[in-house]
Amino acid sequence: MQLLPVILSGGSGSRLWPLSREHYPKQLLPLITDATLLQQTVERPDGVAALARDIELVAPVVVCNVEHRFLIAEQLRQIGKRAGAIILEPAGRNTAPALTLAALAAAQQDDPVLLVMAADHV
Repeated sequence: MQLLPVILSGGSGSRLWPLSREHYPKQLLPLITDATLLQQTVERPDGVAALARDIELVAPVVVCNVEHRFLIAEQLRQIGKRAGAIILEPAGRNTAPALTLAALAAAQQDDPVLLVMAADHV
């Protein structure tokens, strides 16, 4: 079974002001450890794949807005990870539309099971 992590990394950066800003929202900040919330989220599925031999963990899909795409790619590079895709939302419309974009992209693969995670959770 293929497991495709889908990481929702939208947000306006307004809830944790003054640390979080519009161009640098909380998921891109190292709040709990030296790793950012996004980096911790990207690494979280590794533990699931290690427990089950029949799970093939594929590169994650990250859904974000256009302003954060390079920051996200750089943070993944810093931890030795690559995104299978970075999907850019044309406009922030919350969870359901972002997840729909990821599901449409996943439908073009080998029918993976989606593991959906928010990038700003611990």
